[in-house]
Amino acid sequence: MVVQIEDSQLVKQYIQGDERAIEALINRHNSRLTGFIYSKVGDRELTEDIFQDTFMKVIRTLKKGAYNEEGKFLPWVMRIAHNLVIDHFRKHNRMPMYNSRESYNIFSLLDDDKLNAEKQLIKEQIDSDLIKMIKELPEDQQEVLEMRIYKDMSFKEISDNTGVSINTALGRMRYALINLRKLVEANNIVLTN
Repeated sequence: MVVQIEDSQLVKQYIQGDERAIEALINRHNSRLTGFIYSKVGDRELTEDIFQDTFMKVIRTLKKGAYNEEGKFLPWVMRIAHNLVIDHFRKHNRMPMYNSRESYNIFSLLDDDKLNAEKQLIKEQIDSDLIKMIKELPEDQQEVLEMRIYKDMSFKEISDNTGVSINTALGRMRYALINLRKLVEANNIVLTN
């Protein structure tokens, strides 16, 4: 009976200098990771590139001693691959422009009936991230942001609807955008696809 060495043990062996350990990890997770990447990008060559980039990142992280072993090697590697897929689409596609005058609906910002699987994955993540970040803003900033961006109201209309001066409405919008940028940076969130 062949006993399979745990991922965590292979990681330790690799960190201690055993180059065969990383090869064993790559071989062990090759088909699952390749299948995962291919399901997102739908292109064999691109899948191979992202697979290689994923393991280059894994190797660099392990060599730096920056990997915290918690028995979750495969989920960690899958997350790296997932992020590289998102990075790829972010670099090669632009976020669609919002051009609707319908009532506020954050999902309409990214509405596209022709989304393929990878864009759908990215869209869902962007939607989720935006909702969470907007909810973290103070109420007065949320209100002005929704009226200006999603309802396409002028600052005069916002002023009339909220009972504050135009300058106050402008200030709230400015602070909402500043705070959203801080949240994006603090959480290392990508908001483009």
